[in-house]
Amino acid sequence: MTNPLDELVTKALQRRTPTREEAAGVLTEEFDVLDVVAAAARVRRHFFGNRVKLNTIINMKSGLCPEDCNYCAQRLGSDSEILKYSWVAAEEAAEAAEAAAGAGAKRICLVASGRGPGQRDVNRVGSTIEAILRKQPDVEICACLGLLSEGQAEQLRTAGAYAYSHNLNTNEERYAEICSTHTFADRTRTVREATSAGLSPCSGAIFGTGESDADVISLAFELRELSPDSVPVNFLIPMEGTPMEGQWHLTPQRCLRILALYRFFFPDVEVRLAGGREIHLRNVQALALHVANSIFLGDYLTSEGQTGDQDRQLITDAGFVIEGKEEATLPGQRQDLVNIRRRGVGTDVASNV
Repeated sequence: MTNPLDELVTKALQRRTPTREEAAGVLTEEFDVLDVVAAAARVRRHFFGNRVKLNTIINMKSGLCPEDCNYCAQRLGSDSEILKYSWVAAEEAAEAAEAAAGAGAKRICLVASGRGPGQRDVNRVGSTIEAILRKQPDVEICACLGLLSEGQAEQLRTAGAYAYSHNLNTNEERYAEICSTHTFADRTRTVREATSAGLSPCSGAIFGTGESDADVISLAFELRELSPDSVPVNFLIPMEGTPMEGQWHLTPQRCLRILALYRFFFPDVEVRLAGGREIHLRNVQALALHVANSIFLGDYLTSEGQTGDQDRQLITDAGFVIEGKEEATLPGQRQDLVNIRRRGVGTDVASNV
C-alpha cells in the first residue's frame, strides 16, 4: 500500500496541489508529526538543498495605524506599549540595511504602518531604496506599505524595489473576524497589482488567531491563486493591549504541521519562518528549518527576536548554510514551467482544449 505522505511528496515534486483531504491529514494526528516534517523536508531539499535565506525588517514607521487588525499591536485603539514614531530618515534606514547585509541578510524588508502610502510616502520610500542600493547594490529590497493605489507599484519598481509584501493573514471566509477596516479583496488586489508591475509577490499568513483546520487549508488554496514567490508564515504573538491578548492556541507541533502543509502547497517557493517563531517553536526551531528555507534575522515590527548570533548558530547546528548573494532563491527548475506556445491558432497543430 502506498504511503499517503509519499504521495504528497511526489505531488509536491511535480508542483501539484494537495487535495483538501490530503491537507487535512497533515494537520491532524493521522500521521506522526516527525513523519510529516520528514516528508516536507524531502521537498525542501529537492528545491533548496541545505540553504537558508536571511531576511531582515526595517520598521520605517511604527504604530498609530488607522486599521483595526485584531492581531496587531499597531492597530487603531491599541494599548500596547510599543515603539511609536513617524518615518525614519533614508540615511538611518540605509545604515541599518548595511549592518543587516553584513550579518548575512539577502533581503531587506521596508515596512510601514498604515492603511497604505500616500504619494509623499512612496517618494520617501523610493529615496530610501536608492540610499540602500548605493551602499548595498546586491540586496533585494522588499516594500511592505499596505494597500497600494494605482501606479504606486510601478513607482516602487522604478525606484529599485525587488518585491512587495502584503499578507492575506487569514482566509476570505473569516477575514471580517480579524479586520473590519478593509477586506480580503483589498489585499488580493494589492498583491496582484504588485505582481503586474513586475515586483516579486510576497504574501503569507498569521496563525493562532482562532482559525480552524479548514481555515488553514482554505487560505493555502487562496494563496496558491496569487502565485507568490515567497510565503511568510507568522505565528500570533498575543500582545497585551490587543483584542487577541492572551490567546495562546499554538503548540510547537501545530506550528510544524502548518509549516509542512504550506511546503506541500508551495514546494518551490520561499517558505519563510516569520514572527513568533521563537515563542511558539521554541526548542524545535531547528526542525522547522527542515521545512522552511528562509527566516527573518533580528527583530520584528513590534517585538524582539533572537540575536543574529543565535540565529546563525541555529542554522549551522542544524546542518544548513546561509544563502549567499550569488545564489538564486527560487530554484532554476521553475523555468521548466515556461512553455512557448507552438500549437493552436497560427500553427498546424491542434490546441489543447
